[in-house]
Amino acid sequence: MSISVIKSLKRLAAAALFVPALALASGTELHLDKAPVSKDPAALQAGAKTFINYCMNCHSASFMRYNTLTQIGLSEQEIRDNLMFTGERVGDLMKISANPKDQKAWFGATPPDLTLIARQRASEFGSGADWLYTYLREFYRDPARPTGWNNKVFPNVGMPHILWELQGEQVAKITEHEGAKSIELELAKPGKLSVQEYDKTVADLVSFLVWMGEPVAEKRKSVGVIVLIFLAGLFGLTFALKKNYWKDIH
Repeated sequence: MSISVIKSLKRLAAAALFVPALALASGTELHLDKAPVSKDPAALQAGAKTFINYCMNCHSASFMRYNTLTQIGLSEQEIRDNLMFTGERVGDLMKISANPKDQKAWFGATPPDLTLIARQRASEFGSGADWLYTYLREFYRDPARPTGWNNKVFPNVGMPHILWELQGEQVAKITEHEGAKSIELELAKPGKLSVQEYDKTVADLVSFLVWMGEPVAEKRKSVGVIVLIFLAGLFGLTFALKKNYWKDIH
């Protein structure tokens, strides 16, 4: 192989390495609000209630079983009485009965499963929790969209604003400066909750979605600390044994 061919291949390899970075850099920058994620059982229970009552009309959580919610402080009887409405068993997966083909026809795309959504939405702009927290607070009225709603974080989203009765109706004020459009939202029609109450409801929902993505996260972290302490102790003992074994061999 000639030297010129080798140099050309090196240049192509270097260019290929930079393509992902250039693709990310060329994307629209997102300004995400920091999500106040809570591990408090009361917040997680409130988030579970919102998830069941609003999100599970269209979205499944098919990697989660109802009885896993006992880990956030609910009894199986409380789960049956307050979070199960269609005759499921407490050990069943959290699925919905809607037909994916019908959903695609209604919304233009099949609503995704939400079990791991808080992990899937992580990006260079923030965590998945930040994305969800911002997204659920930035819907606005848009008569041009089939659902009547649009979203500042996810433009032309097919999902309607399922929490609009709680938040109210926001409208967009679009300004243009040097060819760049800027969207500012203002509350035109208040909902059942105040702005602070709605933000807390969304924060609880996002906290539940984060927990649902990895229910054993706290246990994993505590076990990890124990393992690291054990390995550090084992290293100390091994080093002492090595010194004692080699002390008479020099």
